[in-house]
Amino acid sequence: MAIILLVEDDPVQRRMFERILFILGHEVLLASDGLAAIQMAIEHLPELILMDLELPKMNGYQATAQIKSHPVTRTIPILAITASALPSNRKRAFDAGCDQFMSKSIDINWLDSQIRQLLTRS
Repeated sequence: MAIILLVEDDPVQRRMFERILFILGHEVLLASDGLAAIQMAIEHLPELILMDLELPKMNGYQATAQIKSHPVTRTIPILAITASALPSNRKRAFDAGCDQFMSKSIDINWLDSQIRQLLTRS
C-alpha cells in the first residue's frame, strides 16, 4: 500500500510497529533517532512517517519541525507516537508539525484508519 518511515528507538516497540505495519500491507523503512529520520525522509520520500517523540540525538519534535520545514519533505504526513499522552505533549507535537497523535497503547484498527486518512490527505 504505502511506504512508511517508522522512527522508534526502542527495539521492542520498533519490531512491534514494524510487524503491525507489515500486516496492514505497508512497506516499512526504519530509523532509530531523529537525525536518521530526517536523512531517510529526504532520501526516500516516504508517504507517511510514524515518529516517536522521545528519541536520542534529536527528539521527535525537533525532527518533525525540520522535516516539515524542508521543501522536499514538508508535505509528508507525520503521525506522532509516544508513551506520554499528556495534553501538553499533544500540543507540542502539533506545534512541531505533526498531523496526528497517538499513544503507544495501540488500537490496530484506529492506527489503520488514521494511516488511511493521512495518506488520502497527502
